Amino acid sequence: MPEVQGFLGLHGPRLGVSPYAERADPKGNVVDLWLERRLGWLQSRSPFIRRRLSRRADAVLALQAELEPLTDDALRLQAQALRPRLLAHRRSDVAALIRAFALVREASARTLGKRHYKVQIMGALGLYEGRMVEMATGEGKTLTAAPAAVVAALAGDPVYVVTVNDYLAARDAAECKPVYAFFGLTLGVIDTEMDPEARRAAYACDITYVSNANLTFDYLRDRIALKARRGRARHRALALSHGAAGALMLRGLAFAIVDEADSVFVDEAKTPLILSSTADDPEAAAIYADALRLVRALTEGRDFRIDRMNRQIEVLDAGKDRLAVLAKDLPGLWQVRLAREELAQQALSAFHLFALGRDYVIQEDKVQIVDEYTGRIMPDRSWQGGLHQMIEAKEGVAVTGRKEVLARITYQRFFRRFLRLSGMTGTGMELAGEFRDTFDLTTVRIPRHRPMQRRHMGTRFVADEGAKWQAVADRVVEMRAKGRPVLVGTRSVEASRACAAVLLERDVPHEVLNATQDRAEADIIAQAGQPGAVTVATNIAGRGTDIHPAAEVLAAGGIHVILTEFHESARIDRQLYGRTGRQGNPGTTEAIVTARDELFTRFAPWLAHLVRYAPIPPLRWLLPRMAQARAEAEHAKTRRDQTAMDKQLEKSLAFTGPTE
Repeated sequence: MPEVQGFLGLHGPRLGVSPYAERADPKGNVVDLWLERRLGWLQSRSPFIRRRLSRRADAVLALQAELEPLTDDALRLQAQALRPRLLAHRRSDVAALIRAFALVREASARTLGKRHYKVQIMGALGLYEGRMVEMATGEGKTLTAAPAAVVAALAGDPVYVVTVNDYLAARDAAECKPVYAFFGLTLGVIDTEMDPEARRAAYACDITYVSNANLTFDYLRDRIALKARRGRARHRALALSHGAAGALMLRGLAFAIVDEADSVFVDEAKTPLILSSTADDPEAAAIYADALRLVRALTEGRDFRIDRMNRQIEVLDAGKDRLAVLAKDLPGLWQVRLAREELAQQALSAFHLFALGRDYVIQEDKVQIVDEYTGRIMPDRSWQGGLHQMIEAKEGVAVTGRKEVLARITYQRFFRRFLRLSGMTGTGMELAGEFRDTFDLTTVRIPRHRPMQRRHMGTRFVADEGAKWQAVADRVVEMRAKGRPVLVGTRSVEASRACAAVLLERDVPHEVLNATQDRAEADIIAQAGQPGAVTVATNIAGRGTDIHPAAEVLAAGGIHVILTEFHESARIDRQLYGRTGRQGNPGTTEAIVTARDELFTRFAPWLAHLVRYAPIPPLRWLLPRMAQARAEAEHAKTRRDQTAMDKQLEKSLAFTGPTE
C-alpha cells in the first residue's frame, strides 16, 4: 500500500504537512530502483495486462445493445445508482466499472457523435487503473481520457486532466465537455492568466483541465500558504474548520491523467520548477554588460574550454588570470574572484551555448525560452543563476531582476505524490523502466484501431546544410506535383527559417509553424492536409495537434513527412513521423540529414567525421542510433542526478522545514 497523508492524519508519518490527501515521498534504495526498472521493462512487454483490458473492453462494448434503447434520463439514473458501488470499491467492483464505462461510451455517442472504439476503451480502462498507456499517434487520446475521468469523478475523486499548455487544456476540455455535462459533472479549465479566486473555482470542479506547469506551481503556492501552519494539531483543527482549505488552490492529489506524459515526466524533468519573486538590482544591467565585454577578449582553448556534449564551459587558469587583469579597474563584485569567474562563465555560456532561434526567441521585447522537445514557447520559464539576465543583456533587451527562490520541486517528486497517477503517450515503451521506478507506473501498449500503412523511404545523407535544404526543396516540389501535402520537420526556429528561405527562392507556397507562430498553430495545421500544402514546422507540430488529410490526398498516397535533423530522443522523431499514416491511412516518411548536424557532432563526433569522409552504408545506419543512444543516456543521468539532488537538498534543509 502506498504511504498516504490525509487531512486528518490517519495514514502515515508525514501527516501534518498537508490538509488534503496526497502520497508521501517514496523512500527507495539503489537496489529497489534497479529492480523496479527491470520489472517495468518486463511488464510493459507482457501480454497479460493487455489481454485483460481487451476482455473488459469487449464486455463494455457488449452492453451497447442494452443501453442504446434507453432514454438519456435512464442512463443518468443508472450512473447515479452506480456511485455508491464506485465510492465503496473504486477499482475492485469490476461489474460496476464495466457498466460505468459502457454508460460513458453511450453518452459520448449521443453528445459528441463519437462512440469509442474498443482500443480507446482499453486505453481508458488502463488509465483508470493507474497505468501508462501507449497509444499510437492519431488514435484519439483526448476522447480516451473522458471515460476514465467520468468514472473517477463519479467515484468521488477530484480529477485533473493534465496537458502541456493552456491551449490544449482549453481545446480538450471543450471537446469533452458535453459528456461531462451529460452526467451532471462540473468542469473547470485553468488558464495562466486567471486570478486566484477563478483558479480555486476551477479546481473545485469535479474534473479540471490544466497544464502541468500551472498545476505544479499552484501546488507550490499551496505549500507556501501552509508554511506558517506546520504543526500537526493546528493542521487538523484548520482542516476540520475548513480554515486552511479555504486558502488553498487544490482539493488534494487524488487522480491525474497526464497527456503527452513522456514530455512531462521525462523531457521536462531535467530541471526543477522554481516559484520565485523578482528582486530589484539597479546595477545588474551594467554588471552583465561588463561581463559580456570582458569575455570577448578571451580565447577558446587557451582561456576557456567548451564541453559541447554536456553544454558546459570551464574557465581555465589562463582565463582566470586574464580576467583578473581585465577587471582590475572595475568596482564591486569584479574584485571578488569567485563572483568574477562565475559572471565570466555565464557570459561565455550566453555567447557559445545558447543561440537565438534555437534555444530562445525575442517576443514582445522579452527573451522567451523555446522548449527543445516541443518547439513551443515557455513564457513563464527563465534560466537560473543570472544566465537569463546575461542573455537579455546579450540581446539588448531590458534586463529583468534576478529571481529569489520561494519554493522548488521537480516533476518527478510532484507527480508521484498522487494517490493514483496515469499517463497517455504515443511513445512510452522505451521509457517503461523509468516510468516504473520513478512513478510506479506500468506501461501497456494498446493496439492500433486499424493496421498501419505508412511507409518509410529511408535516410539520405547530404554534404552540408545548404545541400540539405536544396534536397528538401526538390522532394517538396516532387510531392506537390503529385497533389500530396508535405510536412517538413525541423529542430529549431532558425532551421525552419532557413528551409523557408529556400522554398521562397523556388516560389513554393508554404506555411511556417514554429515557436513564433504558436498561437496560429490550429489554423496552420487545419490546412496542412490539403492537396499540395507545404508546412515547415518545428517539433510543435508533433505534439497534441492533428493533420486531417483530404480525400484526394489519401488517394494520391497521403501526407509526406520529411525529417531534416534527428532529435536527441528517438521518441520525438517517431512523433514527427506519426503526423502521417494515422488510423490506417496511407503516408510516407523520410529523413534528409547531414553528418554535420548538431546531434552527430555533439554526441558522436568521431563517427560523424568517418561518415563525412567514408560514407559507408552501415556507418550511416549506425550514426543516428549511436548519437541518440548517447544523448538519451546523458539525459537519463541528468534526471537521476536531479532527483538525487532534490532528496539531498531536502535532507540538508530538514531542520529548517521543507523545500516546497
